[in-house]
Amino acid sequence: MKLYIAEKPSLAKAIISVLPKPHKKEDGYFISGSGERVTWCIGHLLELAEPHAYDSQFEKWNLSHLPIIPSEWRSSPKSKTKKQLGIVTKLIKAASTLVHAGDPDREGQLLVDEVINYANVSATKKSSVQRVLISDLNAPAVKAALSQPKSNLDYAALSISALARSRADWLYGINLTRLYTLLGRTKGASQVLSVGRVQTPVLGLIVRRDEEIERFCSKPFYEVLACLTTDTNEGFKAKWQPSEACLPYMYEEKRVVVKALAENVVSRITDQIGIVQKLSKKEKRQSPPLPYNLSALQIDANKMFGLSAKQVLDTCQSLYEKHKLITYPRSDNRYLPEGHFEQRFGVVEAIKNNVDKLSNDSSFADLSVRSACWNDKKVEAHHAIIPTEKKTAVALSSFENNVYYLICRQYLAQFFRPYLFDETVVHVEIAGGIFIAKDKMEKELGFKRLYAKSELTSTTLPNLVEGQALHCHGAELLEKMTSPPEHYTDASLLSAMTGVAKFVTNSHIKAILKETDGLGTEATRAGIIDLLVQRHFVARKGKQLHSTLLGRALVHSIPDDLSLPDRTALWESNLSRMAKREISYQQFIEELSDELYRLVNSSHSSTMQSFSGLAESSYKRQGQRRSRNRGFKRSKQSKVS
Repeated sequence: MKLYIAEKPSLAKAIISVLPKPHKKEDGYFISGSGERVTWCIGHLLELAEPHAYDSQFEKWNLSHLPIIPSEWRSSPKSKTKKQLGIVTKLIKAASTLVHAGDPDREGQLLVDEVINYANVSATKKSSVQRVLISDLNAPAVKAALSQPKSNLDYAALSISALARSRADWLYGINLTRLYTLLGRTKGASQVLSVGRVQTPVLGLIVRRDEEIERFCSKPFYEVLACLTTDTNEGFKAKWQPSEACLPYMYEEKRVVVKALAENVVSRITDQIGIVQKLSKKEKRQSPPLPYNLSALQIDANKMFGLSAKQVLDTCQSLYEKHKLITYPRSDNRYLPEGHFEQRFGVVEAIKNNVDKLSNDSSFADLSVRSACWNDKKVEAHHAIIPTEKKTAVALSSFENNVYYLICRQYLAQFFRPYLFDETVVHVEIAGGIFIAKDKMEKELGFKRLYAKSELTSTTLPNLVEGQALHCHGAELLEKMTSPPEHYTDASLLSAMTGVAKFVTNSHIKAILKETDGLGTEATRAGIIDLLVQRHFVARKGKQLHSTLLGRALVHSIPDDLSLPDRTALWESNLSRMAKREISYQQFIEELSDELYRLVNSSHSSTMQSFSGLAESSYKRQGQRRSRNRGFKRSKQSKVS
């Protein structure tokens, strides 16, 4: 008997729908007309055991117990899905052929593998497990995936990296949360102070940005625009470029801060001759943006529609599982398999049918155009998020409509030519100073017609030649004020999490981080932001995310490196290397264990002084309520001593 093990019920339904009929529904699984079984997990059916499962004394929180590092790891059934685990386990033992149909990512690989391991099947049976990768729940795509099974052994390293991530998060979260919660209580902080390898550096980003804004002192700076005319009375303006001699009178951003200097420039150039010293004109082209991965989609949806990262993820899951209108959404990839190019006709027809706002633009798409997104070398476990070929008449919610529109527009852009324009840069010398004017003349909108541009813009510079004399009949002195950085929004925080290398000063680490996905993964980033809000470390104010007093106190009380992105981003790098068999699980866990011993042994120097005086704050009361009602996920049954 062949058994398909899906990650979720929705995928199990998609699989059984393409198997021979008649279909029979049993408790926790389906039977096809040819006798195949299709069952499902409900996310992870197993979870890592609580500390007290290893030793009953760990039920009470005590500094002397730390760090807690299991010598042999244990997993236990989740109470809410224990029945389904029993059904799946029984089917696994009875099956002659197992087909792993978890989602095409690290977690999807692990959660089915761990159930197969839990069933304690023979090594021979385990070595023969097949793997199918399904990223589109529509029948043709599911049928195609089932016809191309691979060996599950090919994905063993991916599963090991997911297991390492899970156990490392347990070690990090359990030990550091207990450590700093117990230390915090010496200063009256009675709530659980959760520390996580991703959530805490993300909190650190927000706290440091907020404090930078509060410290910011706006200062004036000055710019000079030369007003120039040709001998045919055609006019334009050029901006002064301060020379190196002006550096003592400038900010680091090369902004002039001394008004008298700018006023002197105005007086020197007025009614003077300017000479076109240099003139460059280049044709430039901008290719369409690649199809979305989840983070890029979340960023654009927040900017355009104000949706939070969590709202976008939940909406994508609905579009994928309920409506089957998009491919697998928790993707970190922005490329497509070359074979998908053949599906373009059906996908574009679906867009015409499903999205009124794109129906007209779809007719301008040139389906002979092949953008850079189709590239087998860039596709690994999963590919970019794109529309499926499914046509629908079902009314979508406003969130679904907006997110689906963005996904369709980004896909459609692949069949438009690049945006073409000429960029002109003019250097004019006036009284020994250099002034620059820039301009661009659009030649072909290309994909830009999809992005709220309907007509070409014309040039504003007159025709000029090098050596041409101009008349500077006057100048404008502009006084501006420096602006503080903006508070994080979901969009800008996601950008910071994915581009975390820019926050790192160590050149070696920065180089490594540029090759990684940054803080967290596509599947976890939305949850991390939401978790910080739930734990009252961060508060939403409109679109903005602000750190609370509680969040700041935590960041100020722990070692700096726990709230900086270096460590966790390097984790992701090492986990990716583990998935590629470049480093071992043992090496990764041993290094983390050594670090935990160091952190615990050095914790006596932490005064937790930042929590003094928070007793009357609303943030602390919120934190206490949060602690009582929900608590730290893995410590809800623990006592503190």
